[in-house]
Amino acid sequence: MRRNYFLIAALLIVATLAVTLIFYPDLPSRIPMHWNWRGQVNRYGDKWEIFLMPAAMVVVVLLFAAMPWLSPRRFEVNTFRSTYLYFMLLALAFMAYIHALHLWAAFSKPLDINRAMLGASFLLLILFGNVLSRVRRNFFIGVRTPWTLSSEKVWDATHRFAAKAFVVAGLLGLLSLVVSAGAIAGLVIIVAAGLASVLYSLAYYKRLERRNQL
Repeated sequence: MRRNYFLIAALLIVATLAVTLIFYPDLPSRIPMHWNWRGQVNRYGDKWEIFLMPAAMVVVVLLFAAMPWLSPRRFEVNTFRSTYLYFMLLALAFMAYIHALHLWAAFSKPLDINRAMLGASFLLLILFGNVLSRVRRNFFIGVRTPWTLSSEKVWDATHRFAAKAFVVAGLLGLLSLVVSAGAIAGLVIIVAAGLASVLYSLAYYKRLERRNQL
């Protein structure tokens, strides 16, 4: 099963690199690499920089391959291995999507970068939240606060809450794009989901502390 995840990861990277090599000869010498919050390009780079994303995808796979070995005892990612590798594929798919946007923009195609990025981010939030409750206590993935890391009860309760919060935030975010809300509104929704999860972990920890249940 584990090999299947890494096989899909390898196929994603190879496909991303192959598409890049196909279009590379026709790319202009300078390509847009970064946009500000208004959706305006604020940095151009040499066209060879288009290979940075495929390289970063390789680094991500190597990191995910190394994390089981890096995990300390009682915080192993192996306890939720399939979910952990699912997150790896989500990250790679998101990076491949960003890379596609860079290629599109490099050929001066019309692009509303804010809507394109926020839409993908909200979808990622839904897919991430849908399985977040399966994540066991670890130092790399999930809502890692002093309170969740110090108590398995707090970790589990917080991730059940965060799973729902992230899915709701993602759906609200997609709705905000439909009604043409700006980028700031979308970012507020994402930050609110994360902040609510952090505050929940603190409140739940303090509740257990008062009851001497830690």
